[in-house]
Amino acid sequence: MNQQTPRISPAIVERGEQLYAYIRGSVRMADFAVIADRLPELIGWLDAGGACFAGPPFFRFNTVAMDAESVVEAGMPVTSMPEPEGDIGMALLPAGRYATVRHRGHPDQLVDVVTALRAWAAREGLAWDMTEVDGVEHWACRLESYLTDPRVEPDPSKWEIELAFRLAD
Repeated sequence: MNQQTPRISPAIVERGEQLYAYIRGSVRMADFAVIADRLPELIGWLDAGGACFAGPPFFRFNTVAMDAESVVEAGMPVTSMPEPEGDIGMALLPAGRYATVRHRGHPDQLVDVVTALRAWAAREGLAWDMTEVDGVEHWACRLESYLTDPRVEPDPSKWEIELAFRLAD
């Protein structure tokens, strides 16, 4: 492991299905704020409608294309929610085995954490529930959950973020 590669302690966890609300967008990674800035809007709408939250907010990467647009959802797990409207939808995160790792630090460091997680999975002989078509990764479920509330801790270098990537059956 070189100085640029973060030390990680991944785990494999079994997750059940989870209902969630989302706002979906197609963004370039350099313009990620376009979708990230919609998360407070989603949470505010859910809260105003009396939704019951069931976990931390997240980003779900449906497709990943580092040099093009990726399809990403700003999501919030819920146990119930009002009828979707406008850009807001609802769906289920799929059950299954996930490789997870927690990162404490700025979200800008996640590229290195993802690289380390992928290298770990390759060493362990694990396959992702993902297909690649013309250089674009299509994920069954790839999550980036924000465990730290930025209203409580505004310094992103102190945030705790969990990555959870679904493994192939």
